[in-house]
Amino acid sequence: MPRSDDVLKLHRLARSGGSAALLEWLSVRLGGWTGVVDAEQGRGPETAVRGAAELTARGVRSAVLHAPGSATLLFALDGGRALAAVLEQPHHPDAATLLADAAVPLALVLRAEEAAGREERAALAEARAREAVLHLLMNGRLSTAHQIAEALGPSLPEPMRMYVVECRTGGRAEVARLCEELTDGRAWIVRCPVYVRHLIVLVPSGTAVPAGQDPLADALVAVDPDCTVGSSGELHLREAPSAYTQAFHALAVARERDERHARFGPGPELALAAHEAGAGWAQALLAPLHAYEPRRPQDPGGQELRATAHAWLNFSSHATRLLKIHRNTLAARLRLVEALLGLDLARLGDQAALSLALRLTPGARPGTGPTAAAPGLDAVLRDPRVTAWARTQLSALSGPDAPSGARDTVRAWLAHDAQLVPAAAALGVSVPGARKRLSRVEVLLERSLLQSPSARYDLWLAHRAEELAG
Repeated sequence: MPRSDDVLKLHRLARSGGSAALLEWLSVRLGGWTGVVDAEQGRGPETAVRGAAELTARGVRSAVLHAPGSATLLFALDGGRALAAVLEQPHHPDAATLLADAAVPLALVLRAEEAAGREERAALAEARAREAVLHLLMNGRLSTAHQIAEALGPSLPEPMRMYVVECRTGGRAEVARLCEELTDGRAWIVRCPVYVRHLIVLVPSGTAVPAGQDPLADALVAVDPDCTVGSSGELHLREAPSAYTQAFHALAVARERDERHARFGPGPELALAAHEAGAGWAQALLAPLHAYEPRRPQDPGGQELRATAHAWLNFSSHATRLLKIHRNTLAARLRLVEALLGLDLARLGDQAALSLALRLTPGARPGTGPTAAAPGLDAVLRDPRVTAWARTQLSALSGPDAPSGARDTVRAWLAHDAQLVPAAAALGVSVPGARKRLSRVEVLLERSLLQSPSARYDLWLAHRAEELAG
């Protein structure tokens, strides 16, 4: 084969297949081992590694090392590396020329691959940093969240409206670009660490929803019909957990609408209704958790256990993705939380109690809060403000728009700890039938029930408050 054809082949392989394809072709063409060696890393045949070290030490660009029955040909690349070929004697007559011609495109493609690798690592690091900011917001660490967000840009919006955008598989990068473009770069965007099709977008209030409209959601759905968008009300950053829950509930409603987007429906918040009556109860319940000090430095402390419980209540087993821990670690932490608080987290009632207590103590820190006895949960739920909230929450289940048996369906589902299989058996319907009933209730209540974060805790508390009110 003429030398010009070999050179053209080398450049085509470098462009189309990268360094791996180029080295593989050289190995076949020359009938021996061919690769890139680095004297510092010491990878590759011993003679090739020794030869690369000699090239660097002597400052020469090429060398041949002879051994009984073989020869090692080396051509210097950058960074102390060398292109090496270990060939049996007699070797291909044009081996030296071919390797010399290959050294230039190989050096270029190696630089390009390394640059691409650095860019990929930087993108991954930024994505992880944005996840960290989201995690800090959800746990009330606003100061640290602001510091990291300022370094990444743009600044966290205050006040803000939060969007949860559900994209087609693999479409989050394009939707993120659209969000940045449509908000003039003022939106703070993070890929949801739990749901791989979700994008979380924080938009400055007044930018996304002027005059009661929602041009951002309209534009996203118009450009990408596969998108579904849920948005929260206008809230402050300290209310980020509520904003996310609102946007997630709105997303459940948006899936059933032709326009494919929805905003969280107005309604009373349990944390507001129960704050005065329940703050002392919540502090007393969580006091053992806030005061907990691990025996070993590497074990989670009270604040980390609190964050674990909050993530699990919101995302169930998917909390491992948010917390970046193994499922066994999650299970062990939850057992410790149960032991500290005297709860059984397999029961929906205890889950609901813990969820309410966490919402009533958003700024709690380890070692804070009273330890004296406080009224129990039932005393909190008997408060007239909580009773009024419960009746408002449940009124839609008996209203004129409610599907037949909505209240009975929800009651059976809650009585069986929000588990579909036993609830379906109690109702005398199939599991898909029970799921369909609950999906209709989701639209009625404008809340997510079957997918976490779910309104099941608030529904359980509302039913309990109604029972206590007689």
